[in-house]
Amino acid sequence: MSSLVEIVAPRRFGTGFRWLLSSSWVSNLGDGIALAAGPLLVASMTHDPVLVASAALLQWLPPLVFGLLAGALADRLDRRLIIVTVDLLRAVVLVLLTAVVAADLAQIWIVLLAMFLLGTAEVFADNTAGTLMPMLVDRDDLAVANARLTTGFITVNQLAGPPIGAALFAAGHAVPFAAQAVLVALGAVLISRLVLAPHRREVAPETHLRHDVAEAFRWVLHNAAVRTLVMTIFVFNITFGAAWSVLVLYATQRLDMGPIGFGLLTTVSAVGGLLGTLAYPWITRHVSLGDLMRIGLVFETFTMLALAITTHAWVAMCIFFVFGAHAFIWGTTSLTIRQRAVPTELQGRVGSVNLVGVFGGLVIGSGIGGLIAREWGVTAPFWFAFVGSAVFVVLIWSQLSHIAHADEADAPAPA
Repeated sequence: MSSLVEIVAPRRFGTGFRWLLSSSWVSNLGDGIALAAGPLLVASMTHDPVLVASAALLQWLPPLVFGLLAGALADRLDRRLIIVTVDLLRAVVLVLLTAVVAADLAQIWIVLLAMFLLGTAEVFADNTAGTLMPMLVDRDDLAVANARLTTGFITVNQLAGPPIGAALFAAGHAVPFAAQAVLVALGAVLISRLVLAPHRREVAPETHLRHDVAEAFRWVLHNAAVRTLVMTIFVFNITFGAAWSVLVLYATQRLDMGPIGFGLLTTVSAVGGLLGTLAYPWITRHVSLGDLMRIGLVFETFTMLALAITTHAWVAMCIFFVFGAHAFIWGTTSLTIRQRAVPTELQGRVGSVNLVGVFGGLVIGSGIGGLIAREWGVTAPFWFAFVGSAVFVVLIWSQLSHIAHADEADAPAPA
């Protein structure tokens, strides 16, 4: 057992990394359970594409609304205390949701409100958690450490969580949310064991949070690699969000898959992601980051076309397998570039700028997806995603070379 722990979390990474890793895995198992149970609960209450898409929108909206505030606070306050506090609040919301569903008192607006509150808490927890790795692990070990974190995320959040969530939902609609509450609370206890070095810089008493946020935006605008990443993820998440906002309807109506089958789509994607993460060191030795990004964007574009065309569940599952590999290779690359490039005292705020790009695109996309699906059917958002992605790839192609030079030198300090 000790040798397995050494492989997953080497001693040189430190005890703090092991606490962070264990907390991440436990919390992500709970989130993975909700990944299937949440949409299934909404779909059991309504078949209106706009309401179904609204569930995704209300989970994606909080990072857009609160992301910049979360980043600024992460650079000013005790990062460990932020995560523990909001995760415990998230557990309380889940307990209340469990009670309402178990008592058969749930209405669609209650469920949507709970999703918004949970999404809001996650903004502060996840954005702050993203700043911890550079404080715990040496710069040269960041890529491996992030790959370990991603492997755990894939295994428990994407691979194990959704089918468990779907099975628990089939056993009782309230059961998966009770399980998530326990796991999120346990994750908070584990993260409380961290010991972090001071990270806060001295700020004048009259300095407003707006100044901190503006500083982060200026830094991003002057860093070509991070700027390109934020711009790309924003546009691609508009197209992605449009398609994925109605995924539960696509799976159940277009592919004729039941609740368990819907959970398996995410599981298959996670298996592909696990393969991509394991192959990541080899891939980055043979493919430049710029070319890796180009290949990924082209593949994602044609993924949307393939899903729009197929009517067979087994074909869609094959597509999801390869898409999963692409998604997690992309995510690991993007995260490592940011962590290496951004100074410690700016990690929270620059991460929040990226978060606004990520979820701003998802919010816009989910709104578009629900309206398109209501008017032209559940495959229409996938056609929209294909056309929109193809146009953007042509426009952004020459700018992707910035990513290839991201690690040639450390980023300059902010003005």
